[in-house]
Amino acid sequence: MHRIVIVGGGAGGLELATRLGNRLGARQTAQIVLVDRNPTHLWKPLLHEVAAGSMDPFMHQLEYAAQAHWHHFKFQLGALSGLNRVAKTITLAAVHDLDGSELLPSRELAYDTLVIAIGSTTNFFGVAGAQQYAQALDTAAQAQACHRRLLAACMRADANPGSSDARPRIQIAIVGGGATGVELSAQLRQTAQILATYGLHPLDPKHDIGIVLIEAGPRILPALSEHVSKATAALLTKLNVEIMVNEQVASVSDKALYTASGKTLSVDLTVWAAGIKAPAILSQLDGLATNPRGQLKVHATLQTETDPDIFAFGDCASCPWPEQNTTIPPRAQAAHQQANFLRRALTRRLKGAPLPNFRYRDFGSLVSLGHFSAVGHLMGGVMGGSLFIEGLFARFMYMSLYRLHIAALHGFIRMATDTVAHWLRRSISPRVKLH
Repeated sequence: MHRIVIVGGGAGGLELATRLGNRLGARQTAQIVLVDRNPTHLWKPLLHEVAAGSMDPFMHQLEYAAQAHWHHFKFQLGALSGLNRVAKTITLAAVHDLDGSELLPSRELAYDTLVIAIGSTTNFFGVAGAQQYAQALDTAAQAQACHRRLLAACMRADANPGSSDARPRIQIAIVGGGATGVELSAQLRQTAQILATYGLHPLDPKHDIGIVLIEAGPRILPALSEHVSKATAALLTKLNVEIMVNEQVASVSDKALYTASGKTLSVDLTVWAAGIKAPAILSQLDGLATNPRGQLKVHATLQTETDPDIFAFGDCASCPWPEQNTTIPPRAQAAHQQANFLRRALTRRLKGAPLPNFRYRDFGSLVSLGHFSAVGHLMGGVMGGSLFIEGLFARFMYMSLYRLHIAALHGFIRMATDTVAHWLRRSISPRVKLH
């Protein structure tokens, strides 16, 4: 059978493997193989909630092997480390246990059609000390580490008497005023309040725990409209989140953060959400063309410019957006649309039919501020143009995005069952993780 290998089990890659498995794998029209470096999947837009402790990742993660069994595809554990386009094989790096012992050796995997969807990684922009001392949020493990560091800071502050000045006893710095940084700042304020409610620390959640959001540009949420940016800044100010704009971070140490303008901030926890970049492995893949940001260059069909048998989509691909004379932005909705497109396109390709061109539709953007609020704008619809939304309706729309992802993986009936099950479990669980 024709073998389609999908590298990357993120939102787009897992949805594509599931739908191709249901359509082609179940009928034995093609063999579908999903490759990922981790054994479990967690929707990446949820990582800021894991970092704040408002979501337990073990309740929401999905085992790739189980999904493969249910939906007629195969799963291979390992990270992409090489490509041979002549032999049509990829190389997977060896997999090691926590103690360093080898679980799986390095191995090769043959393909007829290769789809690369390995997402993106944190861009530290060469800032001194940032990679060493700042906490990134690329994986569930990093998000959990961030939450543990927050709890440790609270316990240390509880054990040490407060100073006589008006400075917060705990200072959290979030570098990057994009969606991740904004959402994390609100979630952390919510977590601080809930931790005090449970008696985990005697700190004043609004004044003893300081949160500062640092953005190099003139405003937060630079990718969204100025209206959304102003509304979000006003809401964060009410939550006592300090916003520093036009401030570029020059260096980071274990207890301080230094800006290019000469400011020094004493910090207990620095979270880096300043930007993303393509994984370095993409520039090492047997001559595949990349752009200056390291993304694979693809045509409108999502085929790479170098090899028509290799497709790429999501954050790791530079796909043209002719209507805006630019490339498609790295958003979850783009990966979702591209996965739907490739499910149809690869089915047509197996039949020898020509491939259509992918057309991206921008449905708008939403930013969650925890249980406090949500803001954003919706594109198109009955009214046309852009519609600003805020409050409960925006919060509902934001929560529905994750439910649509679950529906794409399990169907609407199981999605509804999963929603009810999680609601029941949360009714008897703490509102945040306490350890």
